[in-house]
Amino acid sequence: MSTATQERHKSIAVNVGGVIVGGGAPIVVQSMTNTDTADVDGTVRQVAALARAGSELVRITVDRDEAAAAVPRIKERLLKSGFTVPIVGDFHYIGHKLLADHPGCAEALDKYRINPGNVGFKDKKDRQFLAIVEMAIKHNKPVRIGANWGSLDQELLTRLMDENSRAAEPLGAREVTHEAMVQSALLSAARAEEIGLPKNRIILSAKVSAVQDLIAVYTMLASRSDYALHLGLTEAGMGSKGIVASSAALGVLLQQGIGDTIRISLTPEPNGDRTLEVQVAQELLQTMGLRTFVPLVAACPGCGRTTSTTFQELAQDIQSFIRDSMPAWKKRYPGVETLNVAVMGCIVNGPGESKHADIGISLPGTGEQPTAPVFIDGKKAATLRGPSLSADFQKMVIDYIERRFGAGGSAQGSKPIHVDDVESVQ
Repeated sequence: MSTATQERHKSIAVNVGGVIVGGGAPIVVQSMTNTDTADVDGTVRQVAALARAGSELVRITVDRDEAAAAVPRIKERLLKSGFTVPIVGDFHYIGHKLLADHPGCAEALDKYRINPGNVGFKDKKDRQFLAIVEMAIKHNKPVRIGANWGSLDQELLTRLMDENSRAAEPLGAREVTHEAMVQSALLSAARAEEIGLPKNRIILSAKVSAVQDLIAVYTMLASRSDYALHLGLTEAGMGSKGIVASSAALGVLLQQGIGDTIRISLTPEPNGDRTLEVQVAQELLQTMGLRTFVPLVAACPGCGRTTSTTFQELAQDIQSFIRDSMPAWKKRYPGVETLNVAVMGCIVNGPGESKHADIGISLPGTGEQPTAPVFIDGKKAATLRGPSLSADFQKMVIDYIERRFGAGGSAQGSKPIHVDDVESVQ
């Protein structure tokens, strides 16, 4: 962990299907499917893809009877295929009815997610919230109580706005809305505890779609509670906009020690890869020095000296090869996620960066000799030339991984503690 990162927000540990959220455990990466949950085959495929990509919790929509009825079959299919990733059920409006009518669904899910803003309205709200919490208690399941800017409890917001208007020094409407978000989560959590749900089965979130609002709300929430906190910028957007916005908001909070589990809520392009949100979450945590998931590949951005695309292609090939290989490598090469590789494009910074990496190559730039020195553990190990240069370097990377992280390597047993290893924190 980076020495610049402040002490983590002290939160209660919550066990979600064997994955520990909070209590000082490593920050958990989660994601959500966008399939129709009633489509068992499609949902199983997407959950499996998200799990392979590194999602440690996966949330699915449970919005109607057909979806609820499909949940036990989805869970069974995943377990038979070797996927033990905990499954979270996302409930809105009729969650109380679906859980009651489909006990197999209530049992198969590892966590329930409910929104206090739309769990029910007027006189039904308390009764339906009670029913969901009692179902969680019956089945020994944790619950995420997730307030959301777009579906905030309007009765609470109206009351706070009225109180604010009578204050000697009224706050702005945005500040009152921040307070309503925090109160919605905290009051609902307190009510769940009154009903009998233990604090160590409650996770809170208060998700908004603007960066500064998210930072303000979670800073308040962390200062006023010790519940485990789920971070995420809701409706973050598509492509680079969504990635930048989520990284900016979550980065500030994580640096302050706030957050126990994160989701990057990216809007995928049509037929786009849903696993991108998992990759971005991992890269954010790894970039900040909070967790380690995959080996890092450093590559220069390119300039007039690097007119060849060889270094770009090699960096891309190495990065893709490493990410695709990680599911198998995690089991075969403990500690391989700490590997650093450098692929540089000319002699200006190439040799220096390559020496700092575990294994690095400095490719020739424009006007340079057509040779590529390779450095291993800070020392020059070889000079590559010719059309097979890229393939030769990839083989050297694989050989290095086998030698260092294989059964006889010095890194055996050096794997950092991840979520799967933290049963002792309970």
